[in-house]
Amino acid sequence: MELLARWQERRALRRVRAEARHLVHEARRILKKKGYRIPEAVLQDVDKAAGEVEAALQAEKSDGEALREGLNRLDEKMDEHLSFARKSSAREYAESIGVAVAIALLLRAFVVEAFQIPSGSMIPTLEVGDHIFVSKFAYGIGIPFTHKKVLQYADPKRGDVIVFRYPPDPSIDYIKRVVGLPGEYVEIRNDEVFINGKSVQRELVGQRSCDGGPVEEGGGRCQLWVEQLSEGSHQLLQQNGSQDFPRTRVPEGEVFVMGDNRDNSKDSRFWGTVPMSLIKGRALVVWWSRDPSYGGWSPQGFKEFFGSIRWSRFLHKVD
Repeated sequence: MELLARWQERRALRRVRAEARHLVHEARRILKKKGYRIPEAVLQDVDKAAGEVEAALQAEKSDGEALREGLNRLDEKMDEHLSFARKSSAREYAESIGVAVAIALLLRAFVVEAFQIPSGSMIPTLEVGDHIFVSKFAYGIGIPFTHKKVLQYADPKRGDVIVFRYPPDPSIDYIKRVVGLPGEYVEIRNDEVFINGKSVQRELVGQRSCDGGPVEEGGGRCQLWVEQLSEGSHQLLQQNGSQDFPRTRVPEGEVFVMGDNRDNSKDSRFWGTVPMSLIKGRALVVWWSRDPSYGGWSPQGFKEFFGSIRWSRFLHKVD
C-alpha cells in the first residue's frame, strides 16, 4: 500500500509539473504578444507569479504543495487580467488536432504510407487482408500528388517488393516484386526465370493451395518454391505448367516486376515494365492482418471477427 501511495504521489506531481510548464508558457506568450494592451502593474504582477512557478519547477526537490499554490495563484491572475487573450479549451483541442493531422499528412506524403493488399497476387509473401507500411523514403523524395521526384538517391534492388502506380492507369496502386533491372534481359522458360541468360536459383519445398489456404481445402494445388533473386530469398507459388515469356530487354529507367503467386498475377509479363517515376516506395512490414473472407464486424460476429485476425503476421517483415 505504501508503494502504491508513493507511485500515486509521484504521478500527481508529474501532472502538476506538466500543467505548470504549460501555464507559464501561456503566460509568457500573452505578456510578449499582448503586453502593449496590459497595464504595467498587471504585467509585473503576472510576471512575478510566473517567476514563482518557474522557481518551484527548477527547485532540486519539488514541493508539490508549493507548486500547486503557485500554479493556482498564476491561474487566478491570468483569469482576472488576461482572460481576453487566453486560449479556450476548444481552441487548444482544435490546435492539437490540427498539428496531429498536419504531421500525419507530412508523414504520409514524404515518409511512410499505409497500403492494403487487395488480391492474392503476392501470396505467399503477402496475404489478402494484410495491411502494410510502405517506405516512401526508400528511393527518393517525391512531390505529393504528382509523379515528379525532387531527389532520387537510390534505385530499387532486385528482390525488393515495391508499391507503384499501375502504368496503364496511374490512379491505381499495385504491389509486385522487382525481378529485372534497367538494361537487363528477362526470359521465362518452362516456368523458370532467366536474367541475362542465367537461370535464377530456386528450390521446390512443398505444396500449397493457389489461393493461399491449406492444400486439403482445395482452391487449386500449387508448388511452393524458394527463389533467390538477390542475397535474400523468398517463397513463391507456381502451378506445374510450362509457362514461357520471350526474352525481353528492360528499358533504361524502368524495372520488370512479377507477383510471387506467379500464375495468379497480372504483371510486367502482361502490361510491360514500370518506370521509376511511378514507384511510390518499398514495402516494409505488415502492421495488421485479418482474413477478409470472414466478413465485417458485427455485434453478433464479435467472436468470429477476432478469430479472423492473423496475430502471427503482426510486425511481419516483408522480404
